[in-house]
Amino acid sequence: MNRVLLIDADRAAGQAFVLGCLGREVAVQTADTLCEGVRYALEAPVSAILVDAGLIHLSPVAQAEVFDMVAPGAPVVVVLSPNSPIEEHVRFELAGFRVMSRPVEPADLLAKLEVAEAPAPARLGAAARVRALCG
Repeated sequence: MNRVLLIDADRAAGQAFVLGCLGREVAVQTADTLCEGVRYALEAPVSAILVDAGLIHLSPVAQAEVFDMVAPGAPVVVVLSPNSPIEEHVRFELAGFRVMSRPVEPADLLAKLEVAEAPAPARLGAAARVRALCG
């Protein structure tokens, strides 16, 4: 992994994440909004996307489709607050996202993305399963 797109309006958390990536051969592109993040993903390929769940205003399935269009194959990690209900974690996981709680440490993110070098979950396949289950 060499380029992570961080979409987070919390500048302090973003800055801490960027500083934590120094020396790990990971470049971080930051965006304050989803629209800005989508624009960056369209301009240059990204290895992974890290996005604050609070910025997602689409359904998880619709958001998965957007990310698949702008960054096909890139794993997407949704960051939730530590006190988020388990249902919110499950909702994003069913759509094919990986989920982490704040604060996200670069080493934890890299471990989550490289566990046994497993491929990222297929978001569109998961999206189709959610549609089938939910009607």
